[in-house]
Amino acid sequence: MGGYLDSWVAHNRRQGRLVVQPRMGFGKVGTMHAGLREVAALGTPVVGTVTLDSYTRVGDYTTPLERLAAGEELNGYPLVSHPAAVTRELLEGLYGPQFPVQVRHGTALPRRVFERLVEVGLDATEGGPVSYCLPYSRVPLAEAVREWAESCRFLAGETESGHIESFGGCLLGQLCPPSMLVTLSVLEGCFFRQNGLRHMSLSYAQGILAAQDRGALRALRTLATEYLTGVTWHVVLYTYMGLFPRTERGATALIEESARLARDTGCERMIVKTVSEAWQIPTIKENTAALRLAAAAAQGRPCPPGEPEAAFYAEVLDEARHLVAAVLNLDADVGTALTKAFELGVLDIPFCLHPDNAGAATCVIDERGALAWDRRGRLPLPGRSRAGAADRLDSERLHRMLNHVVNRHDR
Repeated sequence: MGGYLDSWVAHNRRQGRLVVQPRMGFGKVGTMHAGLREVAALGTPVVGTVTLDSYTRVGDYTTPLERLAAGEELNGYPLVSHPAAVTRELLEGLYGPQFPVQVRHGTALPRRVFERLVEVGLDATEGGPVSYCLPYSRVPLAEAVREWAESCRFLAGETESGHIESFGGCLLGQLCPPSMLVTLSVLEGCFFRQNGLRHMSLSYAQGILAAQDRGALRALRTLATEYLTGVTWHVVLYTYMGLFPRTERGATALIEESARLARDTGCERMIVKTVSEAWQIPTIKENTAALRLAAAAAQGRPCPPGEPEAAFYAEVLDEARHLVAAVLNLDADVGTALTKAFELGVLDIPFCLHPDNAGAATCVIDERGALAWDRRGRLPLPGRSRAGAADRLDSERLHRMLNHVVNRHDR
């Protein structure tokens, strides 16, 4: 049993169909089961999701059951806290070749989560040593890298088709130049492969300009083809991960744009947000409605690439290729190379406050309406930043940038 995610995605790719997936997770077993059941019954190619709660993400496996016993809600499913037999029963009759289920967790130290997902019969998850450490924790990066290496080897050894989706293309949700997102997805893919995994997916989060995203997704495929030989991989697009529109009209438009972006760039799978994303944890009904919306918007013939996309492809590919090569040249062990890269500032995530991130690099929205490097710190990038002195970042401009997508869609 297992390997369902890869085979299901490959089947639908051959049929020219996009697989859509929610980010859904509920603390109560009955509600989680109902959510998976409703998603499975949609009649469109889907993947089920068990998203874990915030206590589990930081290694607290006691509080979730205490809160549930007190009649309170959680923002996800406490996989490690619930008995394995309970989760196996939850999945029975749902999980299978035409309804894969992925565990999404946000955990910098994931060994217990990996052990439990294998125990309940699953083999697909997400994350990465950088992408689940820097945004979500203060765990030292070197510690996260060690545990992720052990966890990857465990998953590879205990399953025939263990699959991890790099979260590298979604770092901090917004305001990160696409070349860094592409770089980290590819590098985490290299890390997974070196630690025994042969099945993976690479993520990219919708940004602020469609032409730039289209070029970046092409660059991601180019570099993945070059660096990830000998493994099975596909590309996953996320609906915009930053501040979300607060109006139903604005949120609907943004979700539809992301679905068309996935279609036009040949993404095999898409993680879909809901219209209520800005103000509450989405309900089952809101999740299924969003999946229907995305699946419908992705219908039709892909739009052909234009000149702006080609220019962005060349730019993102050039920058990402320099960054990937610079990191891999630091050490034969990819995990050690990642740790050294952040120590040296060879990798630097804009606006990331993790102690192991240099914080010397920043980005702006440039005159093209694209995300571009402002200060580059010690990043080994070719050329110069597009942003000029007049475009330098201050608090007012940062606020406008954070709200750029919200304002454009809600107004």
